[in-house]
Amino acid sequence: MPDDPKYNPPKVWKWDTELGGTWGKINRPTAGATHEKELPVGKHPLQLYSLATPNGVKVTIMLEELLALGHEGAEYDAWLIEIDQQHQFGSGFVELNPNSKIPAMQDRSTDPHTRVFESGAILFYLAEKFSEFLPVDTSERAECLSWLFWQMAAAPYLGGGFGHFYAYAPEKFEYSINRYAMEVKRQLDLLDKNLSKRRFLCGDEYNIADIATYPWYGYVVLHNSYSAAEFLDVESYKNIVRWARDLEERPAVSRGRRVNKTIGNEKYRLRERHDASDFD
Repeated sequence: MPDDPKYNPPKVWKWDTELGGTWGKINRPTAGATHEKELPVGKHPLQLYSLATPNGVKVTIMLEELLALGHEGAEYDAWLIEIDQQHQFGSGFVELNPNSKIPAMQDRSTDPHTRVFESGAILFYLAEKFSEFLPVDTSERAECLSWLFWQMAAAPYLGGGFGHFYAYAPEKFEYSINRYAMEVKRQLDLLDKNLSKRRFLCGDEYNIADIATYPWYGYVVLHNSYSAAEFLDVESYKNIVRWARDLEERPAVSRGRRVNKTIGNEKYRLRERHDASDFD
């Protein structure tokens, strides 16, 4: 059945009511801080302010991978930002990320300190800083960045589009669900075809494109994101399933998935990370 056709958009949209749904109370049409709140600062060079959403998990996996390679400069404090409590609108967080989205990071080893926001930018910054997980060869580097930017552009259709209308919206709208399900299925087919010829997204080497893509699309095929595994027939994407399972065998991926995690099995939650021993 088509959606209710009675709604006629006004000439000028005005925000006069909460939109409803799971995340309705944190959405607003203006930017900037809503309250004064400084961010805590720990002892390590890198200060991360995040939550274990797919975008947050990208960064903690990257940091754990760098530490596994022996980069002491990648030591970090991971502070929990509870977006349902609107921590992202505090003045300290907004100063670090004017877009009020997690994750945000400050590198205090530089003078002046360096702020980095947007998960893809953080991955690229860390890859360049430590010369890891980013190809040096021009063509290979272009391939890596192409898949990284693909993920950044594609994921909003998966999360903000399909995930919202399928799992979080206050009502189910057939048109919206079908529109975004079609696009997500296309994305999954694209990834599956690519991974049918390659071990990792760009070939034989694991890099930031894999780190960026796994928490979104790997979670969809292995962890029933949005409770939509059956609806999307994720088991049919066998190459993505193989790739995601391979990544989950990496100890750094296992650790990174736990950081700033507040839901799910308590055994795998680590609200904040300030030392390697926190995983014990």
